[in-house]
Amino acid sequence: MKKFIILLMAVAIGIALYEQASAEKNVYIMVIAIVVFMMGMMRLSSKTPSKNEDKNEEEDV
Repeated sequence: MKKFIILLMAVAIGIALYEQASAEKNVYIMVIAIVVFMMGMMRLSSKTPSKNEDKNEEEDV
């Protein structure tokens, strides 16, 4: 699943960069690509533990 999300984010960035370089810029495609990228980043970053969790666990012990 992680590899699929990374691939989807790469495709979204590629589409956004291609759309930015074109003469006729479509704002809706840019917004959708950015939203897809941000949703992918949220999903990937939700899996990483926070630094504060380690500190809280040490204080409880």
